[in-house]
Amino acid sequence: MFDTADLVIAFVISALTAFFVTPLIKRLALKLNVADKPDNNRKNHNGIKASLGGLAIFSGTVAGFLYLQPVHPQMTAIIIGACIMILTGVLDDVFDLKPYYKLTGQLATALAVVSSGLVIEKLTIPFLGTVYLDGLAYIITIIWILAASNAINLIDGLDGLAAGVSAIGLSSILVMAMMDYRIVVAYLCVILIGGCIGFLYHNFHPAKIFMGDTGALFLGYSIAVVSMLGLFKNVALFSFIIPIIVIAIPVFDTILAIIRRTINKQGIATADKKHIHYQLMKMGYSHRTAVLIIYGFSAFFGGMAIVFNSGTMLTSFIIFGIIIVGMQVIAELAGIVMHGQQPLLNRIKRIFGTERVK
Repeated sequence: MFDTADLVIAFVISALTAFFVTPLIKRLALKLNVADKPDNNRKNHNGIKASLGGLAIFSGTVAGFLYLQPVHPQMTAIIIGACIMILTGVLDDVFDLKPYYKLTGQLATALAVVSSGLVIEKLTIPFLGTVYLDGLAYIITIIWILAASNAINLIDGLDGLAAGVSAIGLSSILVMAMMDYRIVVAYLCVILIGGCIGFLYHNFHPAKIFMGDTGALFLGYSIAVVSMLGLFKNVALFSFIIPIIVIAIPVFDTILAIIRRTINKQGIATADKKHIHYQLMKMGYSHRTAVLIIYGFSAFFGGMAIVFNSGTMLTSFIIFGIIIVGMQVIAELAGIVMHGQQPLLNRIKRIFGTERVK
């Protein structure tokens, strides 16, 4: 059973630690000249901003971890993986690593996890039942860790966006963990959420510090791991889709980026300003409003994942349809459908007798 008091205390410890450590990290980053400068190709801020804020999130998570001390057979491997990912992020923030070296660090992280036996062993698929992955388990697990890590990294383009989206996604996993009595998953989610919230005070627009790859890679890795500990082991239908729904916006944005860059014959790691968040700003939304819109959609998808997780087959199909509609709406809002057209949104507006969305 869950001890609610412990969860609350751990959250407060993580949040306060991240909150008070962030200014220290900021001073250290500026002293070491580890900062982000405005960049017309991607970055959208004014002035020089300290990076390495992910260390504050990590510090908050560690503080909460030391209080709860969750026990799991693969916990040592999870910790080693987290440390490798943090180191990779720090090196990238400091030295701007080439994509190959960054990928090497991510692969080392994934290998540390799978070598411990923590893998996605099976998937529950409608009409097929439980499908055991056998040898493919290692490959799929590595791909999932890399995909989640880079998805959060790619969406880290506006103040407070990655930290907020991660906190919302982890909150939905927390609810599902508590429903399924998965104590370790709930513990890890609580301390990660606390770290995000404590840091978000300093990172929300106008940000005083950025999390950098240090934070984005760590949060993506953490989401991948907690979903493996809980969601992939669930017996619900479409179990393989639930973790993806939780971080639907970053995953959707990553897929669009890969397609866009492939069509344009660009490298997948090429930076641009065509991500969903930038497109929303191009549509005329303010920095804060664009972030809040994505928060709203992230909460929507998180809620859908919770319902999806415990629903019947009929409910799962209905929710899946709603999710597809949600994806269409966010794509139209971002102006990335048929050269900025909004067929679905215009139809909705006509139904409710309101004007076209601008």
